[in-house]
Amino acid sequence: MKNGEKRRIMFLTVIAGRKQQDTILEFLAESGSQLTEVMYGKGTVKPGYLKNILGLVTEENKVVITCVLNEQKANHILQSLVEKFQFNKPNTGIAFTIPIEKLSF
Repeated sequence: MKNGEKRRIMFLTVIAGRKQQDTILEFLAESGSQLTEVMYGKGTVKPGYLKNILGLVTEENKVVITCVLNEQKANHILQSLVEKFQFNKPNTGIAFTIPIEKLSF
């Protein structure tokens, strides 16, 4: 880190099908994630609606994974989620980051 350069910390959120949970958690651990939290959820869209409109079939059981990373690792993970887990394709997952200015724990 250069003199005067701030290291940005990011809060990463990944929402995916529960079938991907173990693989994503292993990948995040290998990538150096900190304060990882796993929560379970259920999709709100009725499968029949998406199938009729878009031809998609949803997985109702979702996992929400959150963790804290530096900006460089977060960018690497976001890119890897597209490359390794095909998050750029419909009905695979959503991931986003939020910068953290201050953190107290």
